[in-house]
Amino acid sequence: MRKPLIAGNWKMNLLNSKVPAYFTDLEKAIHGVDRKKVDTLLAVPAPFLATAREHAQRAGTLIATQTIHEKNDGAFTGEISIPILKDLGIDWTLIGHSERRQYYNETDASVAAKTKATLAAGIHPIVCVGETREEREAGKMKDVLKRQMEAVLAVVSADSAFTVAYEPVWAIGTGLTASDEQAEEAHAFIRAIVAAKFPTLAERLRILYGGSVKSSNIQGLLKQPNVDGALIGGASLDPAEFGKTVSLAASV
Repeated sequence: MRKPLIAGNWKMNLLNSKVPAYFTDLEKAIHGVDRKKVDTLLAVPAPFLATAREHAQRAGTLIATQTIHEKNDGAFTGEISIPILKDLGIDWTLIGHSERRQYYNETDASVAAKTKATLAAGIHPIVCVGETREEREAGKMKDVLKRQMEAVLAVVSADSAFTVAYEPVWAIGTGLTASDEQAEEAHAFIRAIVAAKFPTLAERLRILYGGSVKSSNIQGLLKQPNVDGALIGGASLDPAEFGKTVSLAASV
């Protein structure tokens, strides 16, 4: 049984000054939740990392950065290195989020390079994959997922500790929503790709769903055999809503 992970991605939202109050409200929202039944994580803007880590502990929540660079140092203005992250006491990161791929030209190759570097350094990556609306409508969902996952599998081993987040890009901020069955189909396919190379890894690998998740649909998603949690965008900005989602996840 894979323990669900409910992760939130604040993207470029909120303010550092609002972080303490957020975690105070989140702590209240998840008070009494059996933390043996669910893990929680928030990926926050880089300037918030230290503050978020300080305040997240009382809410039992992991903190991640939203992106990482594969080089340890160098002339890479604006980037975050693995040593910088580790110095802050943070060991989780998102890699290859759909917006990073779309707006900052991240590729399968760069996602693989970042995955390899983070794993070597003991950082736990949440590797994002998923197809666009055009790719889905063209019947290319499986081709896209296979290509993206094979790039990652080329740099991991059966013992690697990482998480996958399936993001149907067409269901993010568009008003469109994948059904529980559509989510399960994609998750089962991703797990099958992993199982073909690393059977034991596939059994323990957590695959999160990242397409417009909120408290109203989390339970249906988690009842699917291959959905192991969620990567939540806008709904994670509200600590009461995020906490409600965590509580409902723990009850499935």
